[in-house]
Amino acid sequence: MECAQAGDKEAFNVLFDDIGPFITRFVRRRLLDQAEVDDICQQVLLAIFKSRHTYQPARPFEPWLFAIVRNVLAAYLLHNRQRTRWHEPMSEIPEIRADDESSLAVELSDGLNQLSPNQLEALRLTNLSGFSIAEAAMHVGTSVGSMKVRVHRAYESLKRSLLR
Repeated sequence: MECAQAGDKEAFNVLFDDIGPFITRFVRRRLLDQAEVDDICQQVLLAIFKSRHTYQPARPFEPWLFAIVRNVLAAYLLHNRQRTRWHEPMSEIPEIRADDESSLAVELSDGLNQLSPNQLEALRLTNLSGFSIAEAAMHVGTSVGSMKVRVHRAYESLKRSLLR
């Protein structure tokens, strides 16, 4: 780690090769969703790189390392819990059936049909899939600002169609 701290790129490669399996095992034991393990491990390695200046060579390396791993993992779990607390992920917008033509379900269905494909996708990603605005923007390949506009316009369009 001392060599990596000094900017030796090869030392970083060796260090990451050595600690990678330990980090992966540590994270894998603590996550229910195993699909996220690789992403969390990459976040940990990035955090180690960014925090390299805080390592003190006179102190043991492992406690410093696993403090970073625990912090990244805790931040992920907190974010994931907050995201899923309010959103129940669904694969697609449910079909709405109603017996009464004047019912709210029919009005909502009509409102959804009036949305542009971009607006519908923005709602699907943020409200049905549970992505944050930033995650939805990254998924679609657009800016965060553009995704905010899409979601806002979709809400406004739905509000107008329901208030008619």
